[in-house]
Amino acid sequence: MKLVTFENGAGAQAIGILDGTRIAVLDTETNPSFHSMLALIEGGDAALEAARKAQASASKIDLASVRLRAPLPEPVQMRDSLTFEMHLRQARATISKLTPSVPDLSPEDVTLPQVWYDQPIYYKGNRFSVSGPEDEILWPKGETRLDYELELGMITGKGGQDISEAQGQDHIFGFLIFNDFSARDHQMLEMAGGLGPAKGKDWKTANAMGPCIVTKDEIGNGSGLEMIARINGEEWSRGNSDMMHHSFGRILEHVSRDEEIRAGEFFGSGTVGGGCGLELNRYLEPGDIVELEIEGIGMLRNKVGPRQS
Repeated sequence: MKLVTFENGAGAQAIGILDGTRIAVLDTETNPSFHSMLALIEGGDAALEAARKAQASASKIDLASVRLRAPLPEPVQMRDSLTFEMHLRQARATISKLTPSVPDLSPEDVTLPQVWYDQPIYYKGNRFSVSGPEDEILWPKGETRLDYELELGMITGKGGQDISEAQGQDHIFGFLIFNDFSARDHQMLEMAGGLGPAKGKDWKTANAMGPCIVTKDEIGNGSGLEMIARINGEEWSRGNSDMMHHSFGRILEHVSRDEEIRAGEFFGSGTVGGGCGLELNRYLEPGDIVELEIEGIGMLRNKVGPRQS
């Protein structure tokens, strides 16, 4: 199923099942688990089965008559990993050319720390800075190098601790598209201090998600998906989720070691190789239309807002 959160003309939010250009509305009066996307996720397999059964008899509305929101407007937690080697190599090669005190490097000359190969690395993002399809992206004050990042996102369907990689698929609810908008000036400045990212990632609207959550029964474990980014209709990036060095199962295994995860958490794959402007040393401008497309999920479209001094 392709599950969406939408808003009607009166500003009321509801959830439904997307089928082409129509949405089957999941009525709260039918099942309390249909109150919100988080309630549906927390309802587990029984709630999902109820949604499947309700689809045939549910009232249908045109997609064009409502506004899609982020499928999960406030994730329980947000973690974003860095699992694509090509992205890391190309990004660090570009940074070397932008840093006068560092010798210029080509991607193949970049040395990666062994820890990157041994375990998934990740940071925690601001779960209240989520935006959805067609939302305008705020330009951070003073930023000159605003960037997009093409990522696959995963939502957990149930919690747990000390989850094995083999058990990981059982904890996946589904997948969505994630645009991890990045303020590169802010990010490079703060990470030179040994911590971060923070202001380079966490401003309002920075975490764009959508257009739907595709349940795992329809999309599997998220592997083998073609990923494309277009700016103003021009293709800038193309990659495939098969190139993840660590699977989502491995990410769940690592994060849940001695730590509890819960249903409704968000996990990002990190940027696919070639999937951001930093790797190209090419950045966004005010008014740009950013479209991210992932096979089997759809397209996430956002407009960049005006520059702030």
